Amino acid sequence: MASKKSFWTSIPFHILLFLLTFFTTTVAGVFWLNKDPFDLENFHYGIPYATALLFILACHEFGHYFAARYHKVESTLPYFIPFPMAPSIMGVFLLNFGTFGAVIRTRSVVPDKRAMFDIGVAGPLAGFVASVAVLIYGFTHLPGPEFILSIHPDYDFILNTAPHANGFSLTFGSTLLYSALQQIFTHPGQFVPPMTEIYHYPFLCVGWFGLFVTALNLIPMGQFDGGHVIYAMFGNAHKKIARAVSALLIVLGAPALLDAFLRILLAVIFKKEYGPLIPFVQYSWSGWLVWALIAIYVIKIYHPPVPDETGIDSLRKLIGWITIGVFVVSFSLIPFSVE
Repeated sequence: MASKKSFWTSIPFHILLFLLTFFTTTVAGVFWLNKDPFDLENFHYGIPYATALLFILACHEFGHYFAARYHKVESTLPYFIPFPMAPSIMGVFLLNFGTFGAVIRTRSVVPDKRAMFDIGVAGPLAGFVASVAVLIYGFTHLPGPEFILSIHPDYDFILNTAPHANGFSLTFGSTLLYSALQQIFTHPGQFVPPMTEIYHYPFLCVGWFGLFVTALNLIPMGQFDGGHVIYAMFGNAHKKIARAVSALLIVLGAPALLDAFLRILLAVIFKKEYGPLIPFVQYSWSGWLVWALIAIYVIKIYHPPVPDETGIDSLRKLIGWITIGVFVVSFSLIPFSVE
């Protein structure tokens, strides 16, 4: 006799998490428009942002879910993870997208590499397609200059900048695909927001975030989706790839963290501000060091073996190479920079 499911694994719990995440992403969407997120009269302003973001996350997680069901691997429905607004601490609130994402959990053993590959690749590819669709909609439905003026009345269209009252300027890092879509779906003379302003445009912000999430999930190591892909494609050689990627993430992240530490230390000692101290720090993002540590100590670098290690077929290998290409065009060396 099957055991009765607890509330924490039941459909009502999944629905509750989804509704909470819809609320927190809507509040975040209001905030990105420079409106008071704690005024319920502004709630409707965040709905396009929340709807687009949950659409991308749902496509990603249900891609995993249906692939698991296809291979008869028992899996939970997606758990959407809300991220409530919090008081700002040195501008940290700027990076609140209203959610930590979504996850599913497999409840039975994945039998072979074919199933592992399909489950791993289905999520990021589905989320990638959804992100591209949202970006195309965003670029083809850009509002006129009056929109940015409603947020920044003193916006400088010559310099393409706006003063920031809180003293912080947030820039999203462009990607190969984002830049290509912008070139294709906008026309000369049209006002296109710079990367310092796209968070005011719900569909551009969400589409960019979808690419960012896709790239993070496709990091080729451990039990990231990218780890599933390289394990299925390259077998035991995935360990060399994973070691190289983990070392690269440390190299990409350590200079920014060290530079920030030294600047704070010197500012405390000598009571004055310092510019960048570490060479090439402009090509470093401390977040990559965080992800390297998560991979090494939580997710682990190497992918665990599956019961049947028979290699995958040539069609899946082709899809795997396409997925690696998706990672490349979705990747941003410096996803966020705050000045």
